[in-house]
Amino acid sequence: MLSKNQIKLISSLQKKKYRDQHQLFIAEGDKLVTDLLHSGTKAAYLIYSKDWKNQYTTAHLNSIENRIETDNSQLKKISALKNPAPVLGVFKIPSFDIDSKLVSSSLSIVLDDIQDPGNLGTIIRIADWFGIKNIFCSPNTVDLYNPKVIQATMGAISRIKLTYTPIEQLINKYKADNFPIYGTFLEGETIYQSDLQSKGFIIMGNEGKGISEDIEKYVSHKLFIPNFPIGESTSESLNVSVACSIICSEFRRREF
Repeated sequence: MLSKNQIKLISSLQKKKYRDQHQLFIAEGDKLVTDLLHSGTKAAYLIYSKDWKNQYTTAHLNSIENRIETDNSQLKKISALKNPAPVLGVFKIPSFDIDSKLVSSSLSIVLDDIQDPGNLGTIIRIADWFGIKNIFCSPNTVDLYNPKVIQATMGAISRIKLTYTPIEQLINKYKADNFPIYGTFLEGETIYQSDLQSKGFIIMGNEGKGISEDIEKYVSHKLFIPNFPIGESTSESLNVSVACSIICSEFRRREF
């Protein structure tokens, strides 16, 4: 069973301050936890029900020092979900190096102050689906290890490298005559008629403000997702994660 100190520690990880302090984050649910375990992400604690343990016997569990079998009442105390999952993992925040050659020769997503945890989690899933390995976020983008972000990734977090960095510095590091910087704008060129390369940065802007003026000046290819039928009144805008999915799909379609 969980001790009072363990409950206090795990509950504190709902807040960024304590995630940063302890370098730990929470993941809940069988799919998410097992994906993280299989990816090699190190678990500090694994808390689970008896039923879950009986269904999941693997060497991955044996490598975790703090394995705690508990009941639903204690899972409720540490869970951020309305209906607690049968397993909760406390994982160590990983560190990794960025492969500059890969970034220079492939597509990466760049997020300019995305605020909604669900949007960030969904964009991570989109990147995973379309084989985009790197996401770069402005420092003011919502925290990757926010529990709502983690849940929304549905395990994709284990396969994507996400880095927080000033966007202007990032662009200045990689920009070159043949390295395109893409962004979506109402006055952009229709994406279905645009010249799209298999490398570059795809910049997605803030939910309410779009791409900031400071970043817009670096965009070399302004893209526009047209509504249909053209000329008819439709929704005012697209959700940023939906727009990101459409854009990534069109980039990959060109590769067939």
